[in-house]
Amino acid sequence: MTGVRSLRRSLHVSAALSEDSSPCFVTTPIYYVNDKPHIGHVYTSTLADVYARFQRQRGRDVFLLTGTDEHGIKVQRSAKDKGVTPQALADENSGFFRDALTSYGLSFDGFIRTTDESHKKQVQAFVQQLLDQGEVYLGEFEGWYDEGQEEYHTEINAKEMDYKSPINGKPMVRAKEKNYYFKLSAFQDRLEELYSSNPDFIQPPGRRNELLNRIRGGLSDVPVSRTNFSWGVPMPGDEEHVIYVWIDALFNYLTALNMGEDVEGEMSKYWPASVHVMAKEIAWFHAVIWPALLMALNLPLPKLVYAHAFWIRDGQKMSKSLGNFVDLAALSEYVDQYGLDAVRYYLVTEGPIGATDANFTATRLHDIYTSDLVNTLGNCASRTTAMINKYYKDAGVPSEFGAGGERFVVPEYDWPSITNQATEKVAECMEEFDLPGAMHAALGLVQKVDAFLGDVEPYKFAKDADRADELAAVLYQCIETIRIAGVLLESVMPTKMAELAEALGTQDMDGTLSAKAAWGQMKPGSIVAKVALFPRVEVAVEAVTA
Repeated sequence: MTGVRSLRRSLHVSAALSEDSSPCFVTTPIYYVNDKPHIGHVYTSTLADVYARFQRQRGRDVFLLTGTDEHGIKVQRSAKDKGVTPQALADENSGFFRDALTSYGLSFDGFIRTTDESHKKQVQAFVQQLLDQGEVYLGEFEGWYDEGQEEYHTEINAKEMDYKSPINGKPMVRAKEKNYYFKLSAFQDRLEELYSSNPDFIQPPGRRNELLNRIRGGLSDVPVSRTNFSWGVPMPGDEEHVIYVWIDALFNYLTALNMGEDVEGEMSKYWPASVHVMAKEIAWFHAVIWPALLMALNLPLPKLVYAHAFWIRDGQKMSKSLGNFVDLAALSEYVDQYGLDAVRYYLVTEGPIGATDANFTATRLHDIYTSDLVNTLGNCASRTTAMINKYYKDAGVPSEFGAGGERFVVPEYDWPSITNQATEKVAECMEEFDLPGAMHAALGLVQKVDAFLGDVEPYKFAKDADRADELAAVLYQCIETIRIAGVLLESVMPTKMAELAEALGTQDMDGTLSAKAAWGQMKPGSIVAKVALFPRVEVAVEAVTA
């Protein structure tokens, strides 16, 4: 065993993470029931879920919120076309979303619907407070309306966009309405100061720059009510008006915590939100209008608004008309081929989490599955558990310490230090919402084990009695590192990492992430089973798209 030297017993314990039981509020947007679940909904929800699961591992008191946005003119029109009531349509489609998010592993703690009576009453209470404070007034708007986004634009903004929606490309509609308005313009300076003093408030950085430039271009007051439809929350004191769907929707983050009833109640401990996760097309509402509303209500601002980019397909924007749209049916075909955890891993590590859109291809999914999960994680776990069972049979996991209490260390492979650094890197990336970076740091441990086995080649001296302590140390260090990597990958692949833990006999291990990721938790003598986590898929099959 080249380069092995004998060292005294190591007392190194990972100090990467301190225990933290503080509240952590993570949100997805609430999804519009006039739509059907697709890859975008699953992706946003998966990011939020991975972050929430990791924070639970740390010991934090996590509340993960999702739900459905059920009011507005589009729901009213769709219900009329189908010959049903808006409530019936909302009930049906909200159920679709709840079932879909559950089937994709979203571990939500709350599912809010904007048709919930509690939500509606609290929205009215918040709007009434804004009215009482003079932050909302009755006025008249004349300009351009993006029906798809249900967003108003001034003449200047609309002209810059060629009078077309930047999201769906459809022409904007000229509108003149008498509505109630929120004095967004009054918060121009405070919003610019927010972006200056807290540059990490909106991420990624490219998104912050886009929004800051738009803020500096001047803010117009925004509608709080509409009069051209009736399916919504009535405006307090003036039921000819219905509260604008975006104002209604944004308040869900507070009403889910019952803060419209009791701003200091039991659930208020979760506010402010640790992170609002969403796609970039709704960043303006969450990173400009929402903080201004909160400022007006004298409530703390969310700590982070994260607005990721879009998935595209084969270099083109996803579109039903192009036949390249990854809807739930198409995504489910990939789950059937590769497994849910593998699809979650692909979405998180290859998705558009930054400012740049990401290309979804069956070939890339297949390549990532094969390289990262089959050939690296799966093969390394299988190889190591097989060697332990071959060389130690009923004796179980060997010890890394010799009879004299010394641990054998190969130069450049100080595993307690290596795993501690990886754990710290994973935690650092997670706190920055760099989920791909966190997963790569965790998988890097397994890649390091592969390199270690290639350098040491334990099978060449497995029958050499004089090197028995060396063999034991090498295999212990491999299996312990794989165990720790499994702990660090658990948030993105909970089912498969549970299978790994069961094979290693560590499924009942107690403690937070800092304890579980500490070196030396694998007990010598433990019986491990040979594990095959990821079956090989020989051909990348293109799912049928809508």
